[in-house]
Amino acid sequence: MNNLPRVPARGWLMIASLTVLPVLGGCKVGPDYVQPPVPVHETYRETVPPGESIANLPWWELFSDPVLQELVQEALDENLDLKVAMARIAEARAQAGFTKADLYPHVNIAAGADLVEARTSDGDNVPTRDVFLAADVFYQVDLWGKLRRANEATAQELLATEEAYRVVTITLVADVASLYLQLRDLDNRLDISERTLQAREESLEIIRVRFEAGVISEVDVNQAEIQVFEARASVESFRRLRVQTENAISVLLGRTPESIERGLTLAEQAAPPEIPVGLPSELVQRRPDILQAERRLAAQTARIGVAEALKFPSFTLTGTAGVSSDLNDGGLTAGFLGLGAQLLGPLFNAGKNQRRVEIEQARTEQLLNQYEQTILTAFREVEDAIVATTTYRDEYEARQRQVESATNAADLSWVRYEGGMTSYLEVLDLQRSQFSAELAASQTLQLHLSSIVELYKALGGGWTVPPELASAGPD
Repeated sequence: MNNLPRVPARGWLMIASLTVLPVLGGCKVGPDYVQPPVPVHETYRETVPPGESIANLPWWELFSDPVLQELVQEALDENLDLKVAMARIAEARAQAGFTKADLYPHVNIAAGADLVEARTSDGDNVPTRDVFLAADVFYQVDLWGKLRRANEATAQELLATEEAYRVVTITLVADVASLYLQLRDLDNRLDISERTLQAREESLEIIRVRFEAGVISEVDVNQAEIQVFEARASVESFRRLRVQTENAISVLLGRTPESIERGLTLAEQAAPPEIPVGLPSELVQRRPDILQAERRLAAQTARIGVAEALKFPSFTLTGTAGVSSDLNDGGLTAGFLGLGAQLLGPLFNAGKNQRRVEIEQARTEQLLNQYEQTILTAFREVEDAIVATTTYRDEYEARQRQVESATNAADLSWVRYEGGMTSYLEVLDLQRSQFSAELAASQTLQLHLSSIVELYKALGGGWTVPPELASAGPD
């Protein structure tokens, strides 16, 4: 094979240069992305305590209940929506790599062999055996930045997808915590209803004895029965809501509906007396939904450049090199080399390319408005959560005093009723007030604790994973 003819060295050099050709530094048409100005107030409407924002706390430090911590971690490990978000990141990464490959030359290799039998004039069969090996190189010169703009778009979409993962994560953490607090509230209200039912059934028995003795009228018996049935209905209502809440938590944990383990009671849950939230400017830099909206806007801005580039000609370089051999002759019979270039551009398309640019510009305007709306929504959610944490705390203190007064009044009224000093209507009214006050106090405490969770979520906290699991997240 040393006697085989060779393709000229300069030819191989030209082909090799195509395969390692760097991206040409041509211009990039279309606008470069610039972050839109974001109007941010220096302070929030409500007075907030100074200090580092609670959003900087990892969720396992915010939630003191060890059972709640375990439930949140299980959700982070098993939740199917989170797994979908993770798969979308993998898809976006693959798409980014797929698009980036267009920036470089494409090389294809072909090889083959032929066996042909030809009949001579003498009637003899002469076999012909040929083999060949060839390489084709295709490279689109990115003169106008179309490929680079497309690469910018996919890179920004990848970042947006990673922020979307964080959106799902923070929502998941907050949902598990809020539902767990609701579950403990329902446990509490069910207990209140069961205790109230037992007390009213005992009162009903006393009233029936007094009716049979002719001390009171049948109306008092009926009113006592109404009280019992009201409490019994509340018991069944809270039982239903409790099971449904357990089912909702189970789905977040990636389980089929089942019972949920309990930890601290509602009253034992830790609630910081003061909740620092940090500066409003930190919100724009931290909230993953804001960052996601901005990355999508940046990606769409790059697509305007892709559309602009389609208005200009494309320039493509091609190259082919190879060898062929006739095995009958025992050696190489030919080497071949080809180089080419192609210029292809629009001539007349009735303004189609310009309309394409206008379409991308309109889409960019939409995403700009969505980005600004996301920021406004974020600030509203923070402001709502701030006022909720403060007012629910004060409301709960008032509810506790209401329960104390209602309980004392109901006890005194029953004593007065037994002494014949008042009617059963007064007892009935005050017992209802006591029952309602106890239920309201429990729910208000739950709303106060849940408002802290909502504030944590609104500030952009909650998506951090424990250090030991950090390697399991997206790269």
